[in-house]
Amino acid sequence: MCVCLFACVCVMMLSAVALLPLVCLQMCVLGKPRLQSAGCDDLLGSGKVADRCGVCGGDNSACQLVSGLFQHSLSKVGYHKIIEIPPGATKINVTEMLKSRNYLALLSRSGRSIINGNWAIDRPGMYEGVGTMFTYRRPNEISSTAGESLLADGPTNEILDVYMIYQQPNPGVRYEFIMPSDNAVDTHRPKDKQLHLNVLKAESGSDVSSQSTLDSREGSGVRFSPAVPDNHLPSEGSREYNWKLSGSSDCSASCGRGSRFSVFSCVHRVTHTHVPNALCDSSTKPSAQEEPCNLQPCPAFWDIGEWSECSKSCGLGMQHRQVLCRQVFANRTLSVHTSRCTHTERPETSSACQIKICSEWHIRTDWSSCSVPCGVGQRSREVHCISNVGDIVSDEECNMKLRPSDVENCDAGACSRSWFYSDWSAQCSSECGSGLRSRSVLCVSGQVSVLPLDSCGSDRPSDVQPCSSGPCESRTEWFTGPWSQCSAECGSGSQQRAVVCVMRTEGSFSVMPAYECSSLDKPLAQQSCFIKACGAQWHYTDWSTCSRSCESGFRLREVLCLSDDMKPSDGCSQSLKPHHREACHPGPCLPLIDEKCRDKYFNCNVVVQARLCVYDYYQQVCCASCTRAAQRRSGH
Repeated sequence: MCVCLFACVCVMMLSAVALLPLVCLQMCVLGKPRLQSAGCDDLLGSGKVADRCGVCGGDNSACQLVSGLFQHSLSKVGYHKIIEIPPGATKINVTEMLKSRNYLALLSRSGRSIINGNWAIDRPGMYEGVGTMFTYRRPNEISSTAGESLLADGPTNEILDVYMIYQQPNPGVRYEFIMPSDNAVDTHRPKDKQLHLNVLKAESGSDVSSQSTLDSREGSGVRFSPAVPDNHLPSEGSREYNWKLSGSSDCSASCGRGSRFSVFSCVHRVTHTHVPNALCDSSTKPSAQEEPCNLQPCPAFWDIGEWSECSKSCGLGMQHRQVLCRQVFANRTLSVHTSRCTHTERPETSSACQIKICSEWHIRTDWSSCSVPCGVGQRSREVHCISNVGDIVSDEECNMKLRPSDVENCDAGACSRSWFYSDWSAQCSSECGSGLRSRSVLCVSGQVSVLPLDSCGSDRPSDVQPCSSGPCESRTEWFTGPWSQCSAECGSGSQQRAVVCVMRTEGSFSVMPAYECSSLDKPLAQQSCFIKACGAQWHYTDWSTCSRSCESGFRLREVLCLSDDMKPSDGCSQSLKPHHREACHPGPCLPLIDEKCRDKYFNCNVVVQARLCVYDYYQQVCCASCTRAAQRRSGH
């Protein structure tokens, strides 16, 4: 720069041609014409600022945002390339969508590792590379769910490769940066053709610095910088002083390879006396040279990670942290063997913790009265989980295994007579395919009833019902499977087996239609069975009609313990006694629903429970159920 300006001054002094000084200054100051500027601090600057893509005085119209989301599934642990960022990129942002055990890494195209290279994980901080500074962030491992990120203002001066060090499923990496578009116009410096036009005007004798010429340029939307005035060139007086190497700066690091830079001072050209730097031409000041210093490795140290969350939300728990032996080599922090850190005591990796005292169960009320005047009912009491400060908290904060019962059965005596039946047997008569299960049904009379229930009558409840245990396996010929378990655990029952017509071909089996085996006697598929006498069992009647059609009614049934000979017995377990009273029609009394508003499906109660009535389709096909549900909510 200094040589160029000096040559221009000489040409301007010796040449009579007005064009040469102009071209010389433009080439010295501007250099090669370009489409975008790296800043607004050169000799032709006019107080403007660069826009987002580095165009001086630009309005961001020449900027192009490049963004994307890397969501590829990876399988192999190691480095995987995510994106290639071209030179000239600004406002670079590469961020993990969620926190993970993966790491981001940067590598220049020239092969220099910038962040997290060579299987060494760097600490968060500032790192220089490809002409810019990168900010490496890794949020707190306990209090944050955000992933790590790489940020840089740019612009970059070579191709930059972004990698992921894969260790667990990729949560997604979002990236974006800004590039100058191909048709960007530098409002601070003219294009090649514009500079050539400026020279032609000078050759034709026009005044390139005249006001009319400047006006016409500004009206065209592209502002040309005028030629540098003579008073901007170094004066003769400034040659009395020059820059002299006076020493070097302090080393940037005490060990592990630091850097120091040469320091230049302004001195008198003859006496070499130090004078204020302002007396020297700043444009001729030599660039500071960098040299390495303090190359000896730093002592190893314990690198302590963040404490993990406490293993228990209340009471005494444990928390852990990672402790690694690390050492700095050439501005790189690497993990080394723990033997290198024996000169200092290793920090603890585990510690006891307690966030708060655990909550306890408290019984707040005595047992209520029995819910029914006769038969088996229920009684209840209030049980709450109480925190250590006396507040009622969620039951999950107490030990559910230690929760006292808040509901139990109570017996107020027999109430009615009618058909009595036991529960259906738990087992189907066939292990596969269709079968039967059974229950005991009998009519019991002579019991005192407080409800006007009918006597046994002719509508005897069914004592068998179909059941299925899934499809049967196919085998060969007339194949008979093993007999299933008896459909009744006690008393008379039935058992089944699968009978299938199959064909065997070279060790394989094929199921055939039944008529293919019509010439063979088909084995029995069902038979009766008896395991043992049932002994005493609980039997119960149908429920009575509800005492009210709305507003919390109740209904009753008779429950008796009967022996094998159908006589009352005390041999039944009271803990297994079925309820003889239950609430019915708990909803409020509702007005009649429009006859046109009916349920088109039998299972509309499921639609209400699933809260699907908010959709128009379900409001139409389950109109009655949805209307009642809405009226109940408005009543509450």
